[in-house]
Amino acid sequence: MKQFMDEDFLLQNNIAKDLFHNHAAKMPIIDYHCHLIPQMVADDYQFKNITELWLGGDHYKWRAMRTNGVPEKYCTGDASDWEKFEKWAETVPYTFRNPLYHWTHLELKTAFGITKLLSPKTAREIYDECNEKLKLPEYSARGLMRHYHVECVCTTDDPVDDLRYHKKTRESGFEIKMLPAWRPDRAMNIEKPDYADYINKLAEVNNSDITTFKEMVDALQNRHDFFAANGCKLSDHGVEEFYDDPYTDSQIEIIFKKAMRKQHLSQEEIRQYKHAFLKISAEMDADADWTQQYHYGAIRDNNTLMYKQLGPDTGFDSIGVFNTAKAMSHFLDDLNTEGKLTRTILYCLNPCDNEVVATMLGNFQGGEPGKIQFGSGWWFNDQLDGMARQINALSTLGLLSRFVGMLTDSRSFLSYPRHEYFRRLLCNVLGNDVENGLLPDDHETLARMVEDISYNNARKYFKFY
Repeated sequence: MKQFMDEDFLLQNNIAKDLFHNHAAKMPIIDYHCHLIPQMVADDYQFKNITELWLGGDHYKWRAMRTNGVPEKYCTGDASDWEKFEKWAETVPYTFRNPLYHWTHLELKTAFGITKLLSPKTAREIYDECNEKLKLPEYSARGLMRHYHVECVCTTDDPVDDLRYHKKTRESGFEIKMLPAWRPDRAMNIEKPDYADYINKLAEVNNSDITTFKEMVDALQNRHDFFAANGCKLSDHGVEEFYDDPYTDSQIEIIFKKAMRKQHLSQEEIRQYKHAFLKISAEMDADADWTQQYHYGAIRDNNTLMYKQLGPDTGFDSIGVFNTAKAMSHFLDDLNTEGKLTRTILYCLNPCDNEVVATMLGNFQGGEPGKIQFGSGWWFNDQLDGMARQINALSTLGLLSRFVGMLTDSRSFLSYPRHEYFRRLLCNVLGNDVENGLLPDDHETLARMVEDISYNNARKYFKFY
């Protein structure tokens, strides 16, 4: 029987072990999409305890705790930090076969050197040991980034952000790059009740009046330029789907003015506006030579009561695969025809769309290796099955060797083992293929492939250096 989470965790043969230990493991981390709080990096934040570091902001753990019947006060409420940790420890034994079980113990092992299994019996011991170590300077926000051999992170930032903490971090001489990433969803989501208030905030930050759609676009362009001047190299858009609704400039102006007056918008008007907004945003990115990312398929804010109390919760559904493919194709083709299709990463939440996305890439490649990318398994798919499906779809329909690899998509400074998790799986997939005669035992090519996917491809692709 194989020991749980030993040094060869997930590695089933000698080829996989060699690829991971001698090649993947040594590569630095470029975490090109995360939700770290920039101020924590700028201030080199020292966490007061493991609950703050581990459970604060972690919706994955909250969802598991709620499913286990834990009252909300122990997830996001006013229970003490020890009580919250205790409830998480009670939940962990029920997470067998959920990725949280692996993530939990990888994080304990790689960050704290703890190999005990977390359970109610070990909770107090592990809590105290983690908290003692968290008092040490090397367990600060920056210390943890150094510990995991992080080279660059890209946070997720609103256009109205002043980026003061990115500047502070850069000017401090911190050797790890922290770059902003442009996330203009609030300017796109015209159906939201606070849309007009947000546009007024954008006007204030831009020191201008915004009374027309064109004026809003001009304000966004100014902020886009500001982000570029502060090192931004990529954008990100969270969309339920791609839009293919025809519109005219005059229609968009009318829709914008209705929204600013907080008047009701039809579904057609909302879709027309989002189509126009995404197209103009893509043109901005192309002009700036940025990479654009699209995370699509998430139906958000499902629990109205919880959304009002706590902020957005999570959920997903399937948009019709055919309609999604058609709209996505038209959107990318319009940009490509105009010479405005920049480097693009497509992430789908529904694995039924994997082959759609992996096929779509080939329609618009050219000019540079892997210009259009199939993003890594996202949200509920960044686990063994979801990552393996993504790898297999990309391998079958594209070039896995040109893949830019994993990211954390996380608010936590303890999420970097997700890169290790992905790298171990990747090495095992390749090792098994060699063992089964599906790939040649060409060590040089396999080693280069693993190192490229782990690090080299991302370093070249994003133009951070």
